[in-house]
Amino acid sequence: MNGQELKGILGKNIKFFRFRKEFSQADLAEKADISITFLSNIERGLKFPKPDILTNIATGLDIDVFELFKTDIIPEENKKLINFLSEDITKKVNQAMKEVFKQYSK
Repeated sequence: MNGQELKGILGKNIKFFRFRKEFSQADLAEKADISITFLSNIERGLKFPKPDILTNIATGLDIDVFELFKTDIIPEENKKLINFLSEDITKKVNQAMKEVFKQYSK
C-alpha cells in the first residue's frame, strides 16, 4: 500500500465515522481543533494529518485511531451510497452558494 492509498483509506473512514455520528465537517473540525478546509482535504485524500491531529479526530469521533485505517470498515454498497450523498450534497451547496452570490452581486 502506498501513501496515496493510505490517505484515501483514512479520508473515507473519517467521512464514514463522521456520517455515522451525524457530524458535519464543521462539527468534527471543531472537536479536532482543525480548520474545515484541512478536514475536507484529509477526507478527500489530499492531506495527511500529524499524529496529534489523528488522535484529536479519533477522539472527536469516539473511536480508536487504528479504526481510521481499517480497509474493511465500509461495505461496498455503503461506499456507493456515501459517495452519491457526498456528491449530491456538494452540488446542492455549490448551487446555493451561486444563488447567494448572484443576489448579493446585484
